[in-house]
Amino acid sequence: MPAMNNIQTCLVFLARLYLSLHAPFDRRMKIGTIDLGEQPVLLAPMEDVTNAPFRLLCKEFGADMVTTEFVSSDALIRAVDKTQAKLTISDAERPVAIQIYGRDVDSMVEAARICEAARPDVIDLNFGCPVKKVAGKGAGSGMLRNVPLMLAITRAVVNAVKLPVTVKTRLGWDHDSRIIVELAEQLQDCGIAALAIHGRTRSQMYTGDADWTLIGEVKNNPRMSIPIIGNGDVTSPEIARRQFDRYGVDAIMVGRASIGAPWIFGDIKQYMATGEILPLSVSEKMNVLRRQLRESVARLDERRGILHIRRHLAATPLFKGIPHFRETRIAMLRAEHLDELYPILDRVEELLLSSAE
Repeated sequence: MPAMNNIQTCLVFLARLYLSLHAPFDRRMKIGTIDLGEQPVLLAPMEDVTNAPFRLLCKEFGADMVTTEFVSSDALIRAVDKTQAKLTISDAERPVAIQIYGRDVDSMVEAARICEAARPDVIDLNFGCPVKKVAGKGAGSGMLRNVPLMLAITRAVVNAVKLPVTVKTRLGWDHDSRIIVELAEQLQDCGIAALAIHGRTRSQMYTGDADWTLIGEVKNNPRMSIPIIGNGDVTSPEIARRQFDRYGVDAIMVGRASIGAPWIFGDIKQYMATGEILPLSVSEKMNVLRRQLRESVARLDERRGILHIRRHLAATPLFKGIPHFRETRIAMLRAEHLDELYPILDRVEELLLSSAE
């Protein structure tokens, strides 16, 4: 039987090789009928990060697809206001995915149907979130310890909605159970339209370096036919180019490197097209952050909008290396009103400009 499997694998590989040599070469990535172009760069879903104003900025800078914050299936079914608000999307974001998580087949199916009514382009299943309050309860990457349930949820959601369904997951639960190569085939058999893989296990959380070797194995598995999206430590245009070239993935997904720096999508796209980067000026980047602040406040309210922007201000690479910045940083992250925060941002811009002279 193993010999027969090897023969079948070789035949599939040879058939695909023949087709690739005798058919027009199309490198455009598609999720269902959604054409994302060649080597697209996607915004990863991130809780308390990828709200509508941030998604729109990333889209404007070149993100080929964006995804909402995590949507809890249980909270969505209970009609929790904060969760329902995450379903609000705009045509300017398209193509946009709504990502849901949960640990029960029926609730995930019902949540997927509610999401479908919000008219996203894609429904994404979160089997990758490693945080304790999600994974510890069996949802997110907790599903990596219950693969039969993960597959049952995936199959049921695919059959329940008309939209393309995608999955985002990790290499496995820990180093000794890196099951992604086999799992990818099983998820494909459930009918998903694309698979995003973060190159860490759940046990790693976000520590250590992302390992793309298994992502490459999944992509090069001759039995895989759906697009494979690589995720993890894509922090620069050069790394983005390298991961495409080295591992052959259909798309890459940028997560933490975009926090406080939505312009990274423009840098990546420009570098991949021309081999050069023409970065925004300090003042242009500061104006992007101010715009994000204004739009977050307009979308939420002053208190919640400022709370949301704090994470971006704390993470932005723009502020790294400013000398004697500690007191200004503390004041910036403690500001509770716009009339406090705007003057601080003005001072930060002055510091940046003076340090660049």
